[in-house]
Amino acid sequence: HLVENAFARIKHFRAIATRYDKLERNYASMLALAFIIIWLPMWAE
Repeated sequence: HLVENAFARIKHFRAIATRYDKLERNYASMLALAFIIIWLPMWAE
């Protein structure tokens, strides 16, 4: 359930949902940044 919710939130980022970047390195970096943006507010509480 937790993983499904994470992927549902990730799909809100256009560059990730459409695989905008050609290079795998850039895509992986964008994916990591999106997860940081999602999880950072959880740690602030």
